[in-house]
Amino acid sequence: MGEIVGAGLLAHVPTIVLSDHERRALNDGHESSLYTGLHQLRREVFDVLRPDLVVVFDSHWFTTVEFVITSAPRRHGFFTSEELPRGMSSVPYDVPGSPDFAQLVGRIAAATPECWITPIENEHLPITYATTNFLGFLQGSESWVSVSTCQTAEPSDFATVGRVIGEAIAASDLRVVLIASGALSHTFHTLRTLRDHEAADERHIFSDAARRADHRVIDALERGDHAQVLRELPDFALVKPEGRFGHYQMMVAALGGSACVAPARRFSEYENAIGTGQIHLWFDRPATGWTKEAS
Repeated sequence: MGEIVGAGLLAHVPTIVLSDHERRALNDGHESSLYTGLHQLRREVFDVLRPDLVVVFDSHWFTTVEFVITSAPRRHGFFTSEELPRGMSSVPYDVPGSPDFAQLVGRIAAATPECWITPIENEHLPITYATTNFLGFLQGSESWVSVSTCQTAEPSDFATVGRVIGEAIAASDLRVVLIASGALSHTFHTLRTLRDHEAADERHIFSDAARRADHRVIDALERGDHAQVLRELPDFALVKPEGRFGHYQMMVAALGGSACVAPARRFSEYENAIGTGQIHLWFDRPATGWTKEAS
C-alpha cells in the first residue's frame, strides 16, 4: 500500500533560479529565504524521506476541458520561459516519469463520477517553470509527474481530482511527496512601478488586503486548520491567489480535505515578488495520520 510521506505549498518564484548576484541585487543586497529554504528543505526533508515519486500540482500549466497528468517515461530537453526568457533560458531538465502511476490515476478517474483527468504521454508536451524551478534544488533519483490546473474547474473539481490522486497513491506501492507549486495572493505591480517593488520585504505586497489575507491563510496552515482555509476560499479569492489556489486545493484534498490537521512548518519567510505573496510551507505526515479521524 502506498502512502503520502510529506507535502509542501512551495513558491516557484523565478528569483530562486537567478544568479547569486542578480538575486541579491533585487533584494537590496540580501539573500532570499525562498532560495535558502529550498536548500534546507532538500537537506532536512527530501534527503531523509527519499520518496519514490513527487507529484507537482502545477499552477502555471493551464488546461481547459480536463485535468492532465504527465505519463511519459521521461521528460527531458531545454526549458525557456515564454514569460521570462531573460531569466530562464535554455535550462536543461531531465525528469524520469511514472507511467504506471499516471495510468492508475486515469483508471480511477474514469470510474469516478464527474472526474476528468487524462494521462498524456506525448513527448512534446510543454513543461512549465512551476515544475522545473524545483529540480535543481530537490530532484534526486525519484520519479516526477506534473498535474495541470484546469482553468474551468470549480472547488469541487479540484477536490475530486485531489481525492482521486490520493486514492491512486494508496493503491500503489509508492512513497509519495506532493508539491502544491504556487503563490498565495498573486497580483503584480504595474510595469512602470514594479521595479520599485522587487525586494522581498512584505511591505511591497500589492495591497494591505492581500497581505492580511495571506497572513490569515499562513496562520491557519501553521495551526493545521485546513478546514478554515477551505471554508474561507471565497474570501481569499478576492485577493486573487495564484491559479485560484487550485494547487493547494488538490494537494489538501489528497491529504483528506477539511479533515486534514497537519500543521505547516516554515522553510522561508513570507516574501514579496513584485506584489505577489510567496512562502515555503511544509507538512510532515503526523504519526497518527493526515486526518483527525485517524488521530
